[in-house]
Amino acid sequence: MRLYESVFIARQDISIVQVEAMADEFTGIIKSTGGSVQKREYWGLRSLAYRIKKNRKGHYMMFNFETDSETLKEYERVMGLNEDVLRYLNMRIEKVEEGPSIIMQSKNERPSRGPRDGGRDDDREEASNGSAMPNGDDGAIQSIEE
Repeated sequence: MRLYESVFIARQDISIVQVEAMADEFTGIIKSTGGSVQKREYWGLRSLAYRIKKNRKGHYMMFNFETDSETLKEYERVMGLNEDVLRYLNMRIEKVEEGPSIIMQSKNERPSRGPRDGGRDDDREEASNGSAMPNGDDGAIQSIEE
């Protein structure tokens, strides 16, 4: 048996309970043939980079599991038939990483934001009338002669 990592995106308008039920169904497919699920993470409702089937957000779920290729084909077939699954990606991996995934680490360990700058650039100088022009330019239009 081989190790795989699988991520799927579910529609935004279903509840977290429904996403967990789908994940249980997919886990059942893996376990029914003697496979095992080592890790399961719900990454939350996240914005998509572009609209997929009229959805702007999606529920992300990640699995790390060990199974054979025939079970993986059945798993992919069921995911493809499920109307609530927008996209999925399955990859073969060498080993399962211990601890939370990178996505979960970034959620838990976000640094606090520092104070914002005043929004001024150092290379701007204030004109005598109080307006700021880059590099001390008075804003006059200059013609370029060739």
